[in-house]
Amino acid sequence: MFLSVALLSPPYSTLTYSLPPWLPADLWRPGLRVAVPLGGGAVRAGVALALVEPGAADLPAGAKVRPVVWPLEAAPLLSDEYLDTVRDLAARQLSTPGHILGAVLPRGLRVTARIRVREFRAGGKPRLYALRDLAGMDPAAREELGRAFAAGEAEVLALAEDAAAGEVCELACDPPWSVRPNALRQRAVLDYLLEHGAVSRRRLGDALPESGPALSALLKAGLVRVRPPDSGEDGREMEEAEEALLPPPSPPFELSGEQRAALDGLCAALDRGLAGEAPGTHLLFGVTGSGKTAVYLELARACLERGRSALLLAPEVALALKLRRDAARRFPGVPLYLFHGYQSPALRERVFRELAARARAEPPAPCLVAGTRSALFLPLPALGAVVLDEEHDASFKQDEGLHYQAKEVAWSRASRHKALLVLGSATPDVKTFYAARRGLFPLAVLPRRVGGGTLPGVELVDIRDNGGDSPLAPAALEALRDTVKRGEQAVVLLNRRGYAPLMYCLDCGAVARCPHCDIGLTYHKRREQLVCHYCGYTRPFPSPCSACRGLHYLPMGEGTERLEERLAGEELAGVLPSGARVLRLDRDSTRRPGRMEEILAAFARQEAQVLVGTQMLSKGHHFPNVTLALIADADLGLNLPDYRAAERTFQLLVQSAGRSGRGEKPGRVLVQTRDVGHYCWEFVERADYEGFYEREIALREKRRYPPFVKLALVRVSFPQEWKEGPGLLGALASALREAGREAGVTVLGPAPAPLARLQGRLRYQCLLKAADWQAVRRTYGRASRRTLPGVAPREWRVSLDLDPVNML
Repeated sequence: MFLSVALLSPPYSTLTYSLPPWLPADLWRPGLRVAVPLGGGAVRAGVALALVEPGAADLPAGAKVRPVVWPLEAAPLLSDEYLDTVRDLAARQLSTPGHILGAVLPRGLRVTARIRVREFRAGGKPRLYALRDLAGMDPAAREELGRAFAAGEAEVLALAEDAAAGEVCELACDPPWSVRPNALRQRAVLDYLLEHGAVSRRRLGDALPESGPALSALLKAGLVRVRPPDSGEDGREMEEAEEALLPPPSPPFELSGEQRAALDGLCAALDRGLAGEAPGTHLLFGVTGSGKTAVYLELARACLERGRSALLLAPEVALALKLRRDAARRFPGVPLYLFHGYQSPALRERVFRELAARARAEPPAPCLVAGTRSALFLPLPALGAVVLDEEHDASFKQDEGLHYQAKEVAWSRASRHKALLVLGSATPDVKTFYAARRGLFPLAVLPRRVGGGTLPGVELVDIRDNGGDSPLAPAALEALRDTVKRGEQAVVLLNRRGYAPLMYCLDCGAVARCPHCDIGLTYHKRREQLVCHYCGYTRPFPSPCSACRGLHYLPMGEGTERLEERLAGEELAGVLPSGARVLRLDRDSTRRPGRMEEILAAFARQEAQVLVGTQMLSKGHHFPNVTLALIADADLGLNLPDYRAAERTFQLLVQSAGRSGRGEKPGRVLVQTRDVGHYCWEFVERADYEGFYEREIALREKRRYPPFVKLALVRVSFPQEWKEGPGLLGALASALREAGREAGVTVLGPAPAPLARLQGRLRYQCLLKAADWQAVRRTYGRASRRTLPGVAPREWRVSLDLDPVNML
């Protein structure tokens, strides 16, 4: 008997191994993690996919099959349902199961280094064996160890402790930092931690090999701190501390008639799943403030009462924390897990193992899980419902590394469990609403805010003739001052971080640009740096102009950092109460762990009258005292080279407007634009999603864009100095066009990507349009094989993005 094993590290192949004679044959089952030999004496981690009969194994003549070295656990970690989901995703992405598993499993489950086998010996000290040593062990000794393992007298130990991996380094304060200008290594450590957040000392040392003395100096200066990793109970205590900083939850209330009707429909579908039918997908379409979260939580209660688990997903960590906190207060004592990509590897592994144990229990032990998109790949016990809140959000699509759409993975997992999939939004994805309108799944509507509140009034502010230096028009400034004078609060959205997006040299007229990306460098005043937002390249400021060596710069444009400075200074001078502040919520101000929660809590306590931020402001936050929402530059995303540009702008503005007037006081929204005639604004003014949908869907049908066609993007990149790149690109384009003609697929391009050079690599795109996904995959697969039948050069990167969200 043979075992088909998916490798969890490059080359991610599926290989065939024989069952080792020194271990019982009934141990080997699909879903079991195993250690297998590879070339050069290496021992790699893999996952058993299937047992294969000798006659069914497709082996080359004369091939010698090597045996598995050792199991990495006594019982399979992954269920058959989990492996089926992985196979489906691999087929969709034209990839291998190993590549999928290597991307979604926690790191500690993908490696064999420092894993040991411990044998207990009668009357003697236990003996430890490294996995690498087992492969070359004396056969008699290995058989003895195998008998001990089968009898429960030997066990696989977890990763041996790595002291440097067990120390987490993080910033102790935000910039600016009091560091000498010539302390370059200290500055490098600070910049790395600002960019990457809390990291282990091992990871910091790998990234900055000579950072030891600099780290010691920063620890002594109090600019950096080192703490234990957030694993186990310590990690949960840290998460609970972060949740405590969030704004207070809404007081409990009875569901309205509309909420109850929506919940009844969802519970009926849930019961159909318990009866063995497919409950399918449901869309919960409710205006901002209509109480969708209350419906989600009551649905979770219904799942638990029926012995099923519920998975609640949010597009961002802060919203996942809020969901977890709300669930913990609603259901005290219920097993509740949080999972997201910013947790430590140890904590993610612990959560994964605990859920796998609950799934293996007889009967499975239900629980609640809150998280971001990566939580979809947890081994969920007896799944009853999956909820995607703000389902329209682009964060549910991963377009780096492993490409996947969370809605599709959620549908796949829910279908296999006969579980209910709920998509919720005030501004649904146009494709989702189109499917609901066609009757492909039910639609529940919450047309009113709970508690009798009304949607805020929306007004356009024409800034074409806006004179002066301020990004805010006089009417907007006046409204902001009046709001602050009344003791109320305002949020100001500017979807562009930093101090100034461009720095113009007054001596030669050049704009400071990234040498690797051909992108203008953004000035960050507090960091005293020019930063590339795409590759992370930084330059101190001031520093000489690369063209003329001059030092005279003019900041051009406005970012959130500059707007915050203006409002805290001259714009609201004499209006802000004594001690009141202007706060900023963007990626730069929230890099330090817990900082986002601190900002939101301070604003909820009304320690600040104004909150300036990027699109992070628009999602799910509830501040009853906010009566003004001001969108400083509504045109920013409207003219991007993306067929979704109008849809995204509409969603962002309606969601941002929804932050206003959520309490007892009426709200007001001011939208600054230079294009007052654009069709998007009339629907934003009325918060008329259905009117916008009708206009947008007609345009897409006319221009052949989704949902009327399947759209895919072939992304290609190679180093700009690589001479073979253009020729290989041309060959791929010819092969795509030829394969496209055979499969009935329209191929557009290749053309330079809108961001044509990033990190020193030239970037190109081909757009594929087809009637179905099979034709797209067939076209891409044939073209890839014709262009590069063998192993691709390491300089060449090509990927297929199905239903792309990021067109840049």
